[in-house]
Amino acid sequence: MEEIPVYLFTGFMDSGKTTLINETLYENGFGKDARNLIICCEDGEEEYDEVKLHTIMGSLAMIEEQEELTEEKLNELNEKYHPDQVFIEYNGTWEVGPLQEMKMPKGWVVVQSLATVDAETFEMYLTNMRAMIMEQLFAVDVVIFNRCDDDTPKGKFRRAVKALNRRAQIVYERRDGTIDDGEMEELPFDLNAQVIEVSDEDYGIWYLDAMDHPKKYDGKKVHFLALVYRPEQKMKRGVFVPGRFAMTCCEADIQFIGFKCKYAKADEVPHRSWIELTAEVKYEFAREYHGKGPVLYPVSIKPAQKPEDELVYFS
Repeated sequence: MEEIPVYLFTGFMDSGKTTLINETLYENGFGKDARNLIICCEDGEEEYDEVKLHTIMGSLAMIEEQEELTEEKLNELNEKYHPDQVFIEYNGTWEVGPLQEMKMPKGWVVVQSLATVDAETFEMYLTNMRAMIMEQLFAVDVVIFNRCDDDTPKGKFRRAVKALNRRAQIVYERRDGTIDDGEMEELPFDLNAQVIEVSDEDYGIWYLDAMDHPKKYDGKKVHFLALVYRPEQKMKRGVFVPGRFAMTCCEADIQFIGFKCKYAKADEVPHRSWIELTAEVKYEFAREYHGKGPVLYPVSIKPAQKPEDELVYFS
C-alpha cells in the first residue's frame, strides 16, 4: 500500500497555522495533483475557503471537541475522502500526547510536524503559560516564529525551544513573510579568552551552544561549577559527567545536562560531589553522543561548595 503522508501543525490559536497550510497548498503548489484532506481542530481568525479547496481536490473536516478525534474518526475520514495527503491543524489547547499515541489509518504516516508561534506573544506565554505552550513544541520537527522584527529576542526564543526539543529546526519569519536569518544575540562569555569563564547563569546557554556548535569549542579551555555524575555501576572507568540540573519547562521537567569527561582518576571524584572544573574541550566521537561532540579533558579539578541555587536555566 502506498504511503499517505500526514503533516501535523501545532501551535496556539491565531499563531498562523491556517495561513501556513494555505500557503503550502496554494503558493508552493504542494496541493497540486493530489487529493488533500485538511483536518481542522479549531476556528481561528483565518478560515479555509472550501470553494478554493475544491480547485486542488481539497476537502475540509472540522473536529470541534478533542473527544471526537479518535482512531475511529480518522478511519471514517480516510474511507470518505481517500486522501493522498493529510494536513492536521491541531488545537493549541489540547494535549499533543494522545494524538501522537493514536494509531493512524492504514498507510497514514506522520512525515513532518511543525509548530507556529507568534513572536509578539511568545514571551507572555512563557511567563504565564509556559507548560501549555511548550506542550505544542516538545516533539515537532520545525518551529516557525512568525511576525518577527528587529527587536525579537531570537536567542532567548531559541534557547527556550532547544532546552525542551534539541532536534527542532527553528525558523524566524518577518511580518512581510521573508525569512530572518540575521545574527543571534552575542554569547554572554568570551569565546576568545584563554579560559572561557562560564557562570551559573550562563551554563544553560553554554551547554546548548556547545552541543549545537561543538567544533568552535575544539581546543578551547572552559571553567565552570559542576555537579559530578559518576555512579559506579553505570559509568566506564576513566569517565564521569560534570553538569548541572536544569529546568527546561517547569518544575516537573528538571533534567541533568552535562558533558562526557575523560579523566584517568575519575574514580577519585565522588558521585554527586561539587567541583570547580577547568577542562580542555575536544571535538571527537563519543558513543554517548551517537557521533562526534564536545568531550572534556580536565586541566584542574577542585572541590567546591554547593551553590545557593542548584538549578540552572535557559533564559
